[in-house]
Amino acid sequence: MLKAKHGFSFVAAAVSVLLLVACGDDVTPQSSDSETSVSTGTMTDSRDDQTYKTVTIGTQTWMAQNLNYETANSYCYDDNASYCSKYGRLYTWAAAMDSVGTLSTNGKGCGFGTTCSPTYPVRGICPEGWHLPTKAEFETLITAVSGQFTAGKVLKSTSGWRLNNGSDAFAFSALPAGDRYDDGDYDGEGNGESFWSSTEDDSDYAYSMDLFYINDFAFLNGNYKYYGSSVRCLKD
Repeated sequence: MLKAKHGFSFVAAAVSVLLLVACGDDVTPQSSDSETSVSTGTMTDSRDDQTYKTVTIGTQTWMAQNLNYETANSYCYDDNASYCSKYGRLYTWAAAMDSVGTLSTNGKGCGFGTTCSPTYPVRGICPEGWHLPTKAEFETLITAVSGQFTAGKVLKSTSGWRLNNGSDAFAFSALPAGDRYDDGDYDGEGNGESFWSSTEDDSDYAYSMDLFYINDFAFLNGNYKYYGSSVRCLKD
């Protein structure tokens, strides 16, 4: 979450975003089409037979639950398996990108301390036929559901958040899974959620879509690649 790039907690980060907006920084709200279509379904990951809810929002079909596929450099919050059942796993960016090239070579070599040129779409750690969303694909989602100032409200689950539970109006059901920091500590369960994108910011950071309990925003932030964050796969 925002602690990653700016060196402070995501709560303080969320407050800073509020201040930026209040001061008229270059943040342009976008409205969505009120007729955005929504339909739900399920898919099964053939690798481990886990079944996930899915939701089609406009032109995009998303997993409506966080990925829970176990791989190297993926973790359960607080190292407790019950949190994986609830929130899915937390992945470093290299793990989310499948930087070792186990499943595909599109994100091979992408990780901390280096820049890379992935071939899009990047399957990453996602099941076959799905991929790790780009920053632009998250922007499409945010625009489709109402724009960045209210997208958090409609994407968040109706329970589980410390404050400001969402309406889950689009059945995306974002839960406050928290993060794993590079020192092995965990933080933010109940308070916030970060979803990795496949878009790099620089050698140490990649973009994530972040949601917080303190407001109704959804925004894209440079997240430290060594941190463990959630993955929501998007259908090819």
